[in-house]
Amino acid sequence: MPQSPAALGAPSFHLALDAARAAAGAQHYPAGALYVVATPIGNLADITLRALHVLALADAIACEDTRHTAPLLRAYGIDGKPLIALHEHNEAQGAQAVIARLHAGERIAYVSDAGTPAVSDPGARLVAACAAASLRVLPLPGSSSVTTAISAAGLSGDGHFVFAGFLPHKAGERQAAVATLAQEPRAVVLLEAPHRITALADALAALGTRLVTVGRELTKQFEQIATLPCTELPHWLAADAQRQRGEFALVLHPAPAATKSADAERVLRLLLAELPTKSAVKLAADITGAPRNALYERALALKSTGQ
Repeated sequence: MPQSPAALGAPSFHLALDAARAAAGAQHYPAGALYVVATPIGNLADITLRALHVLALADAIACEDTRHTAPLLRAYGIDGKPLIALHEHNEAQGAQAVIARLHAGERIAYVSDAGTPAVSDPGARLVAACAAASLRVLPLPGSSSVTTAISAAGLSGDGHFVFAGFLPHKAGERQAAVATLAQEPRAVVLLEAPHRITALADALAALGTRLVTVGRELTKQFEQIATLPCTELPHWLAADAQRQRGEFALVLHPAPAATKSADAERVLRLLLAELPTKSAVKLAADITGAPRNALYERALALKSTGQ
């Protein structure tokens, strides 16, 4: 959740509205359209000029939590806007209220509590409903804990990653999800709340020496970023009680090349026992991400030696 102005030394954002109007005011903002607006994940200064202009221009603002959005708007000097509560529990019904206002020609902005809506936050069903009603949706990019964490992780390789978000809350389901992640060769971005971070750390410890970057309180005053082997994550959290507080974004680094190669051959052997060579190679490449040509050559070698 973004910090209050007091927590940031009481900066004034009111002048930013003038800058936003000068920078973005000449652009076209069609009526009867939904504006999906990213808001800061921690530091209020991370708002974009176009987001400020649209929030000031909108006829109403739909939001995940009115109690959170109202003070956020006041911090930027945007007052008196009608707020429409639209969250995970009422999104289907709330979307129809928004659509009615859009049909009436209003500009409606949608914001979640922090970051980009519809990414582990409500908003996707609203956007889908607007699209189904042939209404225009305009996304305003901005803060995202996903890309923020990735940019600080120092990943090697091709830069590909998977966004997994929050893993299941139940222990057995969480462990099964981590077992699946063990077979994922790409980097994986996870999110977690403070009251479940130790349980997640214990589950990730099963991944051994695979690296994980922990981003805690990203962009806030007490931001902390650390990269360490998964086996050390529980000990790192336990070493300082402060490390278990705040919101978390974690990046599980790509599996080491040797591990990926071993996994690819194991999967290939299992598939070759049941399928023709070409089918086994194709499936093994799809599952492991290993190069198809290399897998095909290995499959021929295994066939020739009868392994």
